[in-house]
Amino acid sequence: MRTAVTGLGIVSASGIGVYENLEALRNGRSGISDFPRILETSNMLPVGEILLINEELAAVAGIGAGKNLSRTALLGIIAVKEALKDAALPDGLRVGLVSSTSVGGMDLTEHFFAEFMNDSSSGRLRDVVMHDCCASTEAIAAYCGIKGYRTTVSTACSSAANAIMIGDRLIRHGILDCVVAGGADALSAFTLNGFKSLRILDDKRCRPFDQTRAGLNLGEGAGYIVLQREALLDKVPYCFLKGYANRNDAHHQTASSEEGNGAFLAMSDALSKAGISPDQVDYVNVHGTGTGNNDLSEGKALKRLFGDKIPYFSSTKGYTGHALAAAGGIEAVYSALAIKYGQVWPNIHFSEPVSELQLVPQTSLLEGADVACVVSNSFGFGGNCSSIVFAKD
Repeated sequence: MRTAVTGLGIVSASGIGVYENLEALRNGRSGISDFPRILETSNMLPVGEILLINEELAAVAGIGAGKNLSRTALLGIIAVKEALKDAALPDGLRVGLVSSTSVGGMDLTEHFFAEFMNDSSSGRLRDVVMHDCCASTEAIAAYCGIKGYRTTVSTACSSAANAIMIGDRLIRHGILDCVVAGGADALSAFTLNGFKSLRILDDKRCRPFDQTRAGLNLGEGAGYIVLQREALLDKVPYCFLKGYANRNDAHHQTASSEEGNGAFLAMSDALSKAGISPDQVDYVNVHGTGTGNNDLSEGKALKRLFGDKIPYFSSTKGYTGHALAAAGGIEAVYSALAIKYGQVWPNIHFSEPVSELQLVPQTSLLEGADVACVVSNSFGFGGNCSSIVFAKD
């Protein structure tokens, strides 16, 4: 039994919807702003921000005024609605949702505490109702008409990739016929402050896999794919979900192991599950955050797995910023589009290879390629490493 990808939905700093994101990728157009324009913060750092306030996002999502939904939920609703419309699922199927987030409703919680800290009797309690991670999942399901099984994943930056894995298992075990899987995360001052305290934010546009890389740019957005049992297909799918793996090297609270053990095991195990050898991989959408640790660690893992025959690879975080739990969903959409259109996305802002690696990512749009197999990497804090394998057939 195979699981097909039949629908895509996305919102990121590069645009709302698949079309706008695809045009940004093809034209090497970054959605990263030089500083936050919507987020209220004193940190003037580059971010992959969606330049719409919550009321405007609600209008895009088709939600009336007065609904107190978190920004994370709004982003997720927009992306899931697009994915479901794209999949055009027939009636009668058992449809579920596996959604991920790390920020949850933090944007509304910050509004509550701004008042509460000045006066413990003030602050709107309705602003904390959406705080829990599962609140956004329930809101997405309600506004998108998903009444089947639903659950929430929160494993830092590997969250959406793990949601996709769980979605496939739900289908394979006969619990559901279709699963909408992915993730959503919104920018918040709390998140920006937290990453700044780790000293891994760049004060310029991020430069994944570049010798001069100095950190990541945080982003926000949502990315979801519709997984469907092959026997129930009534349309040509984008691709098939062939394999996946999650490994945890437990090296450090935040950093990846120096030799990329978790990354290597995740990629190699995912390919083994898919029955695909490393030399059959055409493109790797790397995690590629632009931090000194991640890119060196992931690069070493690539060299261990592929040897001197490393396939085309690139990081797309120069377009969107690092959207945390949503990153794996956004990049799953980008991976499916790479297969559908036979294109490899440029690793923008690259100029000089990392001295220890001497690896050069794809820096210009590669068109007309036979992209039959893509590996998408998502590596989270604590060494929680996930890799997904998508294939044309």
